[in-house]
Amino acid sequence: MPRFLAVYTMKHEDFDAFRRLPKVEQDAIDAKGVPQWMAWEERNAAVILDRGGMVGKTTRVNKDGISEACNALCGYLVVEAENAEAAARLFLDHPHITVFPGDGVDIMPFVT
Repeated sequence: MPRFLAVYTMKHEDFDAFRRLPKVEQDAIDAKGVPQWMAWEERNAAVILDRGGMVGKTTRVNKDGISEACNALCGYLVVEAENAEAAARLFLDHPHITVFPGDGVDIMPFVT
């Protein structure tokens, strides 16, 4: 079955706004979202090949050397599905976009 990289994205301004919320509000969002995230992973466990994880600040390497970089990537996982649309449908109710300030989930097929 085809494999897909699912990349969680988040706008920096949305993350910053979340971090500016009072701690009690952040905790309330976490208290709602974390169990939903765990339930989502449990419901989809059969198609999750790599749970991936959330990621932090970006360091870029290019022909000019090493530098800090900025992008919207904040995490990833690998799923298998019949096609990209089926993989995308898995994420329609994902707490990254329904509870947390996530911007989206980008779905990309692995190619040979």
